[in-house]
Amino acid sequence: MIPKIILGKGPEATRRTIGYLFGKGRANEHIDPHLVASWNDFAPHPGRSPHRNPKEVEAQLVAQLDQPVKMLGDKAPKHTVWHCPVRAAPEDPILTDAQWADIARRIVAAAGIAPDGDTEACRWVAVRHADDHIHIAATLVRQDGRRPQRDYDQRAVQREARQIEVDYGLRRLKPGDGTAAKRPTSKEHFKAKRLGQVATSREILRLRVRRAVAAAADETEFFALLEATGVSVRLKRGPSGDALGCNFALPGDTNDKGEPVFYSGSALAPDLSLPQIRRRLATTSPEPVTVRPGNPWHQATAATERIPHHLTHGDDPKGQGQLVALGAALDLLPVTAPSALKAELEQAAAVFERATRSRIAADLDSTRALRRSVQAIWKDPTQHGDGAGLAMLLDVALTAVAYAMHWHRTRQHAQQEAAAEQALLHLQVAYAQAAKPVLAGLASRAPSPQTKHRYAHHLQQAVPEHAERILNDPAWDSLTTVLAEAEAAGHNAATVLDQALGQRTLDDAHSPARALTWRIRRLGERHVPGPWAQAAMAQSAVQRPSVPVHPATAITRPPQGSPTRRR
Repeated sequence: MIPKIILGKGPEATRRTIGYLFGKGRANEHIDPHLVASWNDFAPHPGRSPHRNPKEVEAQLVAQLDQPVKMLGDKAPKHTVWHCPVRAAPEDPILTDAQWADIARRIVAAAGIAPDGDTEACRWVAVRHADDHIHIAATLVRQDGRRPQRDYDQRAVQREARQIEVDYGLRRLKPGDGTAAKRPTSKEHFKAKRLGQVATSREILRLRVRRAVAAAADETEFFALLEATGVSVRLKRGPSGDALGCNFALPGDTNDKGEPVFYSGSALAPDLSLPQIRRRLATTSPEPVTVRPGNPWHQATAATERIPHHLTHGDDPKGQGQLVALGAALDLLPVTAPSALKAELEQAAAVFERATRSRIAADLDSTRALRRSVQAIWKDPTQHGDGAGLAMLLDVALTAVAYAMHWHRTRQHAQQEAAAEQALLHLQVAYAQAAKPVLAGLASRAPSPQTKHRYAHHLQQAVPEHAERILNDPAWDSLTTVLAEAEAAGHNAATVLDQALGQRTLDDAHSPARALTWRIRRLGERHVPGPWAQAAMAQSAVQRPSVPVHPATAITRPPQGSPTRRR
């Protein structure tokens, strides 16, 4: 059940609100609007007064609601109307008028509008338009002339809605923490429909601004990217001339005066205000140390692979920072991905966006490697033309998102946990689609049976507990191909295989051969170590004790109670 509070101001606020509630709606969606409850249970009823002019009854209702406000005259508050739509989920049972009346009374009591037993409380009405929702409208002056005590009413109403869901057996929503992005209003949805947009302007702007933040190396590039995507920017400047904030607008989205409709960054999402954007961009400012050149897909994969360790071993601010960086990476991946994968990746990024914000302040200092490598991919996504780079990155992103889900769960971030879980489902579909052609291409270049037998022999000696699964895995031929390619590049195949086996446990991997294929692909493309280094690594592999791998480094075995992911 979703309640949403809207405040109205101006001398005609009550008339406008009641006129809308008993009108036809913006698209004739209001069917049989009628009162289900009111402050005194016998308020004038414009929808059920057949022997009177509905407009006269409506005016009478407005006058009675407004009476306490008018009594104050110039001392009336700025906002005089409290409007709260309350909507049930599509799968919920249809409630009766009496049940909706009870819900309305509980909502106004929780908000401080009309506490139980308070005969001098604010005047209010609850109007039902359809099976699934009501609108509650109240005036914000009590009948004794005082203001209602409605501190933190949004939070209180949400808390009461969660209890109503339990009491009525409705779909139970996740409790929030005030960090969610603002939902588009019904007016914005209708406008998007008129304009032929698949999403509201608010949602389109949020996506474009997030992508610009993820792609930009500095503030200048950020604004240039917005301009390139057609976003108009209006800066709010202080007396010194410095920019203190920024508003964004889409071309063609205008008000009734033909002026662009601007949204502040914080109205798009709490982390898109100009100060927050600047804070994130600061993590990609040039450093005096030259970054070693390399394959950005591999660098992004390596950085993403470290996220589970940060989440399980770092402090909360560092963990939150890693999720911000992971969200930025997911924002840019759809731009670089093949068209067949874009839809799933876009949905994964859209839902994971909620998992990137919490009440914990993010420490972004350790996220430079991931942000820079993803930006390099965005600028030139063709460096891994066979799609292996994307498949490898998605492979480790699945694990990172699974750990993000567990991280939020242990901190009781219910909405963020649910968002990460939804993102995981979309990423799994995208990963399967990305990996299939790459693995098929590798399998078609499998080495000779003698070479494969040699690899199998070493595998049986190195990890006898997993050897049978790997040898019977459909990705075995792909694994032998990358081992052969690493060997051709000058690596010792046995050493590379040992390194790959030592990175993470295979205990719970859905496809151990596939997991090893991506690891060896990355290892095989690194600089070939010299003879002395190879000898040292071989000796280390022989002497390496058999120790249990900590769950924080497992591919698919997060800490106890956390979700596992399949590959």
